[in-house]
Amino acid sequence: MLKNILALTLAALSSSAFAASETSGYSKFVPQGWKILKTTTGDLNRDGQNDTILVIEENNPENVIANAGLGSSVLNTNPRTLLVLFKTASGYQLISKNELLPSENDAESPCLADPLEDGGITITKGLLKISLHYWLSCGSWYVTNNSYTFRYQNNNFNLIGFDSNDFHRASGDITEKSINFSTGKVKTTTGKNEFADTSQPVKVQWSKLKNKYQIQLQDIDFSEYAEYQ
Repeated sequence: MLKNILALTLAALSSSAFAASETSGYSKFVPQGWKILKTTTGDLNRDGQNDTILVIEENNPENVIANAGLGSSVLNTNPRTLLVLFKTASGYQLISKNELLPSENDAESPCLADPLEDGGITITKGLLKISLHYWLSCGSWYVTNNSYTFRYQNNNFNLIGFDSNDFHRASGDITEKSINFSTGKVKTTTGKNEFADTSQPVKVQWSKLKNKYQIQLQDIDFSEYAEYQ
């Protein structure tokens, strides 16, 4: 029994030491006056090493402002940045970053909830996915989920897929759009309903993008709603 307890204790200490070592390895990329909000790990360049995605936020009290209107009484408008760090034999290396993530609150849309709170950042099969959830407590009936999928190729993170889901909270109607930037194909789905089966059939329409896009992670303004034509 004592041996088991000792083994578990040593394992916990080892795990804590490893986590502290990993954190110290990438803490140098976090500017003074900023803090880490989210950490995601996974192999992005298929070299067998666990790379790291950081979402960091400035910790400046001047960016926390009072709001006298609708929405939260206090708005945190501190900027956020996404960092992509590759793990190498010599330590972490900064490969890409995006300084245009949405902040927790928006002074122009004080009813908008934090898009990252119910969104997220994941790494699956070498692909980076950034999901944003747009929900307003006032001013709009719509709930929108946007997901961006990136692949590391040609020394950059290129946008290869965009998926959008719009849900009307009153009617329950759902519109979905899925874009494959590699093929230029667009799939639009209408006729779904969140609340009940509808008599109208689900309609799937295929189209082609009017424009060709070569979009990279560092160039996307995630704080704006995306429209690709």
